[in-house]
Amino acid sequence: MTPVTLLATTSPPAAPAAGGLDVARVRADVPMFRPRADGGRVPAYLDSAATAQKPQAVLDRTLRFYAEENANVHRGVYALSAIATEAYEGARERVRRFLGAATTREVLFTRGTTEAVNLVAQSWARPHLRAGDVILLTGMEHHSNLVPWQLVAEQTGATLREVPVTDAGELDMEAFHRACTADVKLVGVVHVSNALGTVNPVRAIADAAHAVGAVVLVDAAQSAPHLRLDVASLGADFVAFSGHKVYGPTGIGVLWGREALLEAMPPWQGGGDMIRTVTFERSTWADLPAKFEAGTPNIAGAIGLAAALDWLDGIGIERAAAHEQALLAAATEELLALGGIRLFGTAREKGPVLSFTMDGVHPHDLATVLDEDQVCVRAGHHCTQPLMRRFGVPATARASFGVYNSADDVARLVSGLRRARAIFG
Repeated sequence: MTPVTLLATTSPPAAPAAGGLDVARVRADVPMFRPRADGGRVPAYLDSAATAQKPQAVLDRTLRFYAEENANVHRGVYALSAIATEAYEGARERVRRFLGAATTREVLFTRGTTEAVNLVAQSWARPHLRAGDVILLTGMEHHSNLVPWQLVAEQTGATLREVPVTDAGELDMEAFHRACTADVKLVGVVHVSNALGTVNPVRAIADAAHAVGAVVLVDAAQSAPHLRLDVASLGADFVAFSGHKVYGPTGIGVLWGREALLEAMPPWQGGGDMIRTVTFERSTWADLPAKFEAGTPNIAGAIGLAAALDWLDGIGIERAAAHEQALLAAATEELLALGGIRLFGTAREKGPVLSFTMDGVHPHDLATVLDEDQVCVRAGHHCTQPLMRRFGVPATARASFGVYNSADDVARLVSGLRRARAIFG
């Protein structure tokens, strides 16, 4: 692939237009959407559920760390190390505010949602679960909130129990309440489905789980970019999200956990910076959150994540969400008007995800035709193979929206689908 050259921009940071979102200014903040010097077409990027494009503010802050502040954290007594440590721990404080957490002791940096779930699986669940215990999961979980629990079940003798999904793509809450019995020790639930867009009633689920003594983990990877997260309101015990889906760098994520639970959990990984004392025979552990952050962390990633949260906060997450919902509504109407389109996920409350198939055209073929017009959609099982089997399809095409998407992106999607229909008859 030939590298592209972007035209320089001096656009100020994104700000709302009167009464709404100034999409042009938001897009000007993101290098991916700036005009190409060679005149090439800017992509209609409709795959933000997989990873979001990065604003200039995130790129600049990350580069500044590497260019001017690069040193290891927590260990050096020299000034540069102190600057790096202050920036890294400042990022933790920024995440604490983003989540409404009580203390930074509850905020752990991970490589992403997947690592966060594995940490809870191995450090909380594996020591606690026994044969006869149940892990209750929904039928719409991403593989990253299913496979770790399968591993723990094999290790402990616990079993998995599934909450079914309705034809509309909503959780069957009556079935959930029947399944949430005294033998359930952990409930794992996705806040917003990456494959359907469904927004799940996390607070009601958490309250029911706590009533039977279960611990609750929420996968917030898809909700963090679109909904105001507040861990107290969610009522869960663990909440995980990924930086790259909320306009930050890849390789950085967050696990929030209740302090009492984290204090009682053993470390998941051993190494530098997570210890208090080490002798040849044994070690003792550092205080939270260091106990769970072995080795040199992704310092630049954490700092870049903080910049992304600042950028999104400057736009206003509620304003961004309203814009994304308007695009979702318009795209849904346009696709249904085409005919021969089957939508997956018609829940009453949805995030900005539109999954669909076209009669007579495989989703991979759809995505390939769209790509010829530089329209980027995802095609496949979206790491939700059990959910695909529930709906009787091997794959769907998925268009997912971010704050930088525009009505023109929707028009290009619809035009590309018309072309695909013409090609495949």
